[in-house]
Amino acid sequence: MEHIRTPKVENVRLIDRTAPRKATVGTLYLSATHTIFVENNPETRRETWVLHSMVASVERPPTTPSGSHLVVHTKNFQVVQLLIPQERDAMDVQASLARLSRPEKYSELYCLSINPNANKEEREESWSFLDLQADYRRMGVPNNLWVSTPANSEYRVCDTYPSELFVPKSATPPVIVGSSKFRSRGRLPVLTYFHQDTLAAICRCSQPLSGFSARSQEDEQMLEAIMKSNPGSDYIYVVDTRPKLNAMANRAAGKGYENEDHYTNIKLQFIGIENIHVMRNSQQKIIDVGELKTPSMGDFLWGLESSGWLKHIKAVLDAGVFIAKAVAEEGISVVVHCSDGWDRTAQACSVASVLLEPYYRTMKGLMLLIERDWVSFGHKFSHRYSHLEGDPKEVSPVIDQFLECVWQLSEQFPCAFEFNERFLVQLHRHVYSCQYGNFLGNSQKERRDMGLRERTHSLWPQLWKDRAQYANPLYRADHTQTQGMLRPNTTPYCFKMWKGMYNRVEKSAPPRQTPTDLLTAVREETQQLEEELTNHQEVAPGGTAHPEDCSPDEGDQQSV
Repeated sequence: MEHIRTPKVENVRLIDRTAPRKATVGTLYLSATHTIFVENNPETRRETWVLHSMVASVERPPTTPSGSHLVVHTKNFQVVQLLIPQERDAMDVQASLARLSRPEKYSELYCLSINPNANKEEREESWSFLDLQADYRRMGVPNNLWVSTPANSEYRVCDTYPSELFVPKSATPPVIVGSSKFRSRGRLPVLTYFHQDTLAAICRCSQPLSGFSARSQEDEQMLEAIMKSNPGSDYIYVVDTRPKLNAMANRAAGKGYENEDHYTNIKLQFIGIENIHVMRNSQQKIIDVGELKTPSMGDFLWGLESSGWLKHIKAVLDAGVFIAKAVAEEGISVVVHCSDGWDRTAQACSVASVLLEPYYRTMKGLMLLIERDWVSFGHKFSHRYSHLEGDPKEVSPVIDQFLECVWQLSEQFPCAFEFNERFLVQLHRHVYSCQYGNFLGNSQKERRDMGLRERTHSLWPQLWKDRAQYANPLYRADHTQTQGMLRPNTTPYCFKMWKGMYNRVEKSAPPRQTPTDLLTAVREETQQLEEELTNHQEVAPGGTAHPEDCSPDEGDQQSV
């Protein structure tokens, strides 16, 4: 509260960006966690809440005779425009929001600054909602090829990895430790996905510390062990998700990529996903496209093309397609890495899992996948999504791109996903919101040291509780799209701009009924009519209802 210069401002106007001359008059309140606008109309008293952790920027254009404008941009691409009568009040609100939206320590974040409403048992139950080890068991791990190793208990080998890792059964402790020492940040190759039909695996790691000539016998033995853990193949793919030029540049810093002369059992494949800085700049351009009020077709197409955003989404999806085909169709294991193995590596591995496994196309399955490949394996959430005040060059929309890849797939395969677009948008929101403890910190060890399980709630049970609003009415578990591996078309014309994510200017307008809402309503009405038909059949003599008993009145008929 000490950062709030003015807790209340009256006669503030909330401007409708779709109709700038239209505005709602009300009172603006600043609390420790939210900015709240309450309209003066006594009949509606509609409230607009903005969580401070969701504020990306606050702009104050030049003052006009009618007052001072404040334009609040949120991290989920919404825009709130206010008109404040007094310039001094506008300056105070801007300064307050600038500090409140940039916390300097974790204790200032929303989920750690409030007392949880639920009791201890409910909080503990929320954190046990997902079981990663059960997901590995569902994949058939451990088995006679892959086993759990105690090498990283207490995070001794790699402090950004989970404490429990799965490695080839033939990998000895010296090989595990030696491989870790030869990999950036100690992130050695370990299992993330096992394909029970082909026995091929997806492993993830970071780049080797090879430079121009260095080598590690233990690291070479680790990749040999991964190859031997797949009886059906005599080599593995090593997928370096970076552009080759970037990987070559890292060699000058003593890092780089695997030398095929030393690793004789590998085939090296470069994918070409750009770095976090390119992606950050690209997303800002696509946000600018989404915020255009009345763009011409030329403005829109030029902005979309110059952003390069869909080109990057295609690159991530292409990486997942390559890995999935190698595992499911060729039966070849794949080792995936980028530089440190926590950005592009997470994208490629998780997209491949969505393509390979129908389970990860369900709500609970996608939660588990994010928990495994992003949360457990040490993605830098606090840095990438600006949870704390820090280096702006560390911010990048890495998980945004994964979620968009899933959305692009759902557009091509509308019957294959149990969830709808709202589910993905909500996941995106909570990566940034800090309302729950799931996405705080940069590793499992950091979250344990912060005591997040004791101090915060988990997001996953809340999403599951609200699953009815996230259901895809077209989903069918027995549909041919739903079964087996997805094979998307990744030619450029198949990619779309995600309007539901980036074009959020129309938020103040009355919500339109989406096709998903319409289909859900039709499905519910169909189920109701089927139940009525069943009841009529039970009542009618001989168990057969008369046609006129089952026909709706003419006025009740609906055409879709």
